[in-house]
Amino acid sequence: MVQLEKVHHIAIICSDYPRSKAFYTEVLGLEVIREIYRAERESYKCDLACQGAYIIELFSFPNPAERPSFPEAKGLRHLAFQVKNVEKEKLALERLAIAVEPIRIDPTTGKKFTFFQDPDGLPLELYEI
Repeated sequence: MVQLEKVHHIAIICSDYPRSKAFYTEVLGLEVIREIYRAERESYKCDLACQGAYIIELFSFPNPAERPSFPEAKGLRHLAFQVKNVEKEKLALERLAIAVEPIRIDPTTGKKFTFFQDPDGLPLELYEI
């Protein structure tokens, strides 16, 4: 059996790099660890951290392919962020004119959660601890 320790990072390819970088840093508050432009690939790579922990590689590529369908395509379904208060964070997103689904209760854990989208429609979740 493989001995995994933790998730190292999640890679996201965006269609509009400045817009997505602003969303993940200015809206979600992730911190830029490192940002490089790779001229040979016409691509930016931005490493982002949440509370000091490296979690996302944000990439730009010329003309990336679209997701085949939303949200029930094979592959990664959504990215979830842990929060202390779902209601508070939902209101913060809505104040920024970001559409957020109604809050639901996880029937297994009894915890509150909700979904919203990044600028490319990637499904994101807020999950209360």
